[in-house]
Amino acid sequence: MVPGTRTEQVIEAVRRKIISRALQQGEKLPSIRGFAETMQVSPSTVVEAYDRLAAEGLIYARRGAGFFVAQSTQPFTVTEVGPRLDREIDPFWVTRQSLDASPHMAKPGCGWLPADWMPLSEMRRALRGIGRADDALLADYGGTRGFHDLRRLLARQFVDEGLGVSPDEILLTSSGTQAIDLICRFLLRPGDTVLVDDPCYFNFQALLRAHQAKLVTVPYTKDGPDPARFAQVLRDHKPVLYITNSSLHNPTGATIAPQIAHKILTLAAAHKLTIIEDDIFSAFEPEPSVRLAVLDGLENVIRIGSFSKTLSASVRCGYIAARPEWIEALVDLQVATNFGGPSPVAAELVYSVLSTGGYRRHMDGLRDRLARCRRDAAKRLSSLGITPWLMPRGGLYLWCELPCKVDSADLARRALADDVVLAPGNVFSVSQSMAGFMRFNVSQMGESGVYETLSACMNE
Repeated sequence: MVPGTRTEQVIEAVRRKIISRALQQGEKLPSIRGFAETMQVSPSTVVEAYDRLAAEGLIYARRGAGFFVAQSTQPFTVTEVGPRLDREIDPFWVTRQSLDASPHMAKPGCGWLPADWMPLSEMRRALRGIGRADDALLADYGGTRGFHDLRRLLARQFVDEGLGVSPDEILLTSSGTQAIDLICRFLLRPGDTVLVDDPCYFNFQALLRAHQAKLVTVPYTKDGPDPARFAQVLRDHKPVLYITNSSLHNPTGATIAPQIAHKILTLAAAHKLTIIEDDIFSAFEPEPSVRLAVLDGLENVIRIGSFSKTLSASVRCGYIAARPEWIEALVDLQVATNFGGPSPVAAELVYSVLSTGGYRRHMDGLRDRLARCRRDAAKRLSSLGITPWLMPRGGLYLWCELPCKVDSADLARRALADDVVLAPGNVFSVSQSMAGFMRFNVSQMGESGVYETLSACMNE
């Protein structure tokens, strides 16, 4: 097809109608003569366009009746699942702004550390070692469970926490997000109900909507999910799955209390609820806190995690720890969808860095640096009337309440005009009840004029 031809213009016009749902599955397309008049082309041009669309399977012809939209061809658009949101409170929009931001833009709304905070010298050293590795590491597929030495290292760490697992009960994935995606493919069917915290990490919502799940929420308190509301949701909605961070919860920074953890696990067992515990922030804790997976022994809990927050977001590698029979099924599913685990180069690189004393020293320094940044950010935000909901034990984030009558989406819209990307509260809220809150990444506040921009935008 020659770009810019009239036939292509007709084809693209039909595609847009299908994508936007202006033409529904099974619906009849405009008549050839009528569409030719609309598009100001000849009827033969429309005939050619319709024939090409039919050859692609997007439409089909009924003899004597015309052309119709095929039953299973309409593209699925994630943003059309759930309520329509303003772009400033749309998690896809916030993520895109953060990922695509130019170097001069400030990103206190993003979810990762600045590049110069990462263990780059250890990374470069490991990369030089990988450059001298066997040809197979640089050229071949990896094993279906992922690099054994990294799984063995993770298993030792889990045993130190009280979670007895073998390396074969751990599956490496291409990222933490892919870990959740695999579990959702394994456990969910379209229309299933999934429980999330309110507020919760916004990409949990985006991913679950991509799986066409129905979302229900439980309020998240300073001690974890509200147990009374948790029990009520389980009775009323019978969710299949619950996804949470029990350590340094995103976005609030809260850590689940032991008594709440026990109540949640008791309720999960009684209602046959599976819990995904995303442990991505655990390394930022000054001391280990209670873990659902440890208390449960992986009976009703699946632990996932990755290394993007502490090591590198560029080297993608995550993991799943679960029951042996579930790991077996997830291995097959990962083979089907990804032809195996993460890149062997990525897994080897992660292992090489994690197994050094340099990484441990990096994490010790990182926790101290973040603690100083949290204190400084809390003080400077408080001077603007922006109050931290709590002071977290560790981690990147401050979940803050804005001054009365300041809407976080409006503030984000104004700040973006000054090249500052913010993460307004309703991005994290399925119920859209967090308009008065904002999540700040303290590592990204720096000296880039963020506080001046916040002050100016709130006073507009």
